[in-house]
Amino acid sequence: MRKIILFTVILLVAMVAKLNAQSTGSYKYVLDWSYWEPTSPNYNMSFEKNPQSAAEYIFSIKSVKSKIDGFGTLMKSVSSESYKGKTVKMSGYIKTENVKSWAGLWMRVDFYKTQVLAFDNMQNRGIRGTNDWKKYEVVLFVPTDATSISYGTLLDGIGQVWFKDIMLEVIDDSVAETGTIKGRKNKAISFEKRAKAIGDEIKSITEREKKALKEEIEAINQDVSKGIVTKEKAEMLKLEKASVRSNTIEAKVAIEEAKLNQLIQDNVDGKFDNEVEKSGGRMIMIGGSNTEIGKNQTEINITSLKVYDGNEDKENRKSKRTTSQMVFAAGLNNVVTNGKVENSDFRYLGSHFYELGITYNSRIAEKNNLLHAKYGLSVMYNNLRPTDNRSFVVNGKETDLVVDSRNLNDSRFRNVYLVAPLHLEFDFSGNKESNGNTLFRTHNSFRLGLGGYAGVNLKSKQITKYDKNDLKVTDKLKGDFNTNDFMYGLSTYVGYQSTSLYLKYDLSPLFKDNIVKQNNVSLGVRFDFN
Repeated sequence: MRKIILFTVILLVAMVAKLNAQSTGSYKYVLDWSYWEPTSPNYNMSFEKNPQSAAEYIFSIKSVKSKIDGFGTLMKSVSSESYKGKTVKMSGYIKTENVKSWAGLWMRVDFYKTQVLAFDNMQNRGIRGTNDWKKYEVVLFVPTDATSISYGTLLDGIGQVWFKDIMLEVIDDSVAETGTIKGRKNKAISFEKRAKAIGDEIKSITEREKKALKEEIEAINQDVSKGIVTKEKAEMLKLEKASVRSNTIEAKVAIEEAKLNQLIQDNVDGKFDNEVEKSGGRMIMIGGSNTEIGKNQTEINITSLKVYDGNEDKENRKSKRTTSQMVFAAGLNNVVTNGKVENSDFRYLGSHFYELGITYNSRIAEKNNLLHAKYGLSVMYNNLRPTDNRSFVVNGKETDLVVDSRNLNDSRFRNVYLVAPLHLEFDFSGNKESNGNTLFRTHNSFRLGLGGYAGVNLKSKQITKYDKNDLKVTDKLKGDFNTNDFMYGLSTYVGYQSTSLYLKYDLSPLFKDNIVKQNNVSLGVRFDFN
């Protein structure tokens, strides 16, 4: 189930989210180096073969404007695992031309994105003007808390810099550090900061993989528009890419969760006695949470991808006029034919639905907590399993459910929709007074939602399984099957805190032109992870 959730989340966001480059700059790639600049285009970054070594390259950073406020860099990031507790020297050869400000090597040792443990960019001994090839070095100590090492060459302002033969090597600890931030003087990282950093990394992993998937899907779409691949092949490639990304997320998140578990064990073993007394420790939650935490505790909620620093932060953020939730729903799915569900052509228990999405919950009245507008974006998976060895066959503009000539082990008809739900929610959580302030709580008591949804059909697919010559065969047919491209319906839910009973009914028929109209209906359980 967890893998399905991860898979659907990244596929949903890759289709609908606009993932912009960082507002403070942009990244691109040159071979296995990435380059960054504050605005584009300020620099031209390129490479060429090293005439003295066929296996090596000479890289270049060249300004393309007469005046630049900022810098450009070619860089790499590596795991610090092999360098922890050691002194590391970064060395390389640099040549410059007309560098007005300065250029140099740089190296940074990080604990996630939370703290810089060691840093040197040669600014206090920068390379200026025009210089022939010369070897330069940066030396830093890598603390045992380090999670990554980033390094590269930079050009500040205008000019041109070439570099080659960049390498990292472990050297004797007697060599002095060159950094403005020295690793040997780095202070211990608090328990609270460690927990928050790991929680942020778990969130960042998902965001990075979603962005990478979106770029892959855009590339596939371009191949379709150029006629390089067919639409059917493209859909298969997209699903394969999404599967790879979801597996990557699962593997990387598992590593970070193991670090959290070790952090907990270290806490139990008394390694953070002083820090625990000061910070109050941390809580790791999966699912909705209305539990109060200590004043200085940190709560990391894996499901909702949120980190709360103390109970005051948690209460304030949860009582905002607009809050966000991750929604997951699952249950039984079938069709209403001529106003009836009984004697259905589809299995009652074998047909099911899934929904995964993101919602926003806005309090309608500024000072009254009862009525809320709930809106967002979801992906719905509706599955129907026909009875009596039947499958769908397209017959002109109609789609008929007929007895299959094969002896089927399974027959399933799946439709995937991208929808925008909208509900009027009655939330009876009430208010709470805290330190003279009124907190408008949500998802803390009984809730009732009334509304509907509208969206588009992303994909229709029929899957049949059968035996042939002692072989198990699975056929997957993709197409529109004359299904409605646009769908809309009514929905309601009623429940307590994050869990609700959920009912949906499509007002739009499943098939556009069938004489007998069939409307999808779903009943299941819904979770709003606040």
